[in-house]
Amino acid sequence: MALRKGISRGEFSVYYQPQVNLATEELIGVEALVRWTHPEIGIISPGEFIPIAEETGSIHRLGEFVLNEACRQNKAWQDAGVDPFRVAVNISALQFAQKDLPLIVERALESSGLEPEYLELELTETVIQSAKSAIETMQALVELGVHLSIDDFGTGYSSLSYLKLFPIDTLKIDQHFTKNIETDAKDAALVKTIIRMAHELGLNVIAEGVETKAQAEFLKAEDCNQAQGYYYNKPMPAEELDSFLYRYKKSV
Repeated sequence: MALRKGISRGEFSVYYQPQVNLATEELIGVEALVRWTHPEIGIISPGEFIPIAEETGSIHRLGEFVLNEACRQNKAWQDAGVDPFRVAVNISALQFAQKDLPLIVERALESSGLEPEYLELELTETVIQSAKSAIETMQALVELGVHLSIDDFGTGYSSLSYLKLFPIDTLKIDQHFTKNIETDAKDAALVKTIIRMAHELGLNVIAEGVETKAQAEFLKAEDCNQAQGYYYNKPMPAEELDSFLYRYKKSV
């Protein structure tokens, strides 16, 4: 009940985490992440409220809010003179199953004025379980001009054969693998394999959860395209990202 009321009361906000080109260290995008500040409990972790939102069906309203806000904010940055970059928005399996998802995305782009090329939708591997309908929905989204990525790659139940069928642009390496590349030879080998496989398929690769310089250097040496994580910056509200973008532009 608090979740449903919180959406109506404006208790949810969108934070943004920078994504960086490993070769040039240029900012290439941000990931939009939802946050909940309850008036009595305080900050509630997404790990707690996202599963409840999915279980109760509130994820549809919540997801649409994040999508609309991310598109609006990205266009606002562009209008303020910031060099254009992409904003990535997570789409849950329940959202993806909506027949009108392409229409919802199209409306978000039209109402914000954001060009489709500056929006990326991050899909979970679970969407792959219904391959035929998944491809149809993906094609409809690609026809709008948005980019698609597979989030947390390597942790789900996907068949590798689907990678050649899906019109995706990017694979995101799960942070579980990234955080152990310095200490676990098997995780390091998996990360290397994902990067090489993705490149052979003509896909972009971004590593999540980068927290140390050594991790960034490892990924750079393996030709991983991009990275995000606390090493570069934590997720932050739009107003904090404004000053970050200004400082970042001056330092690069």
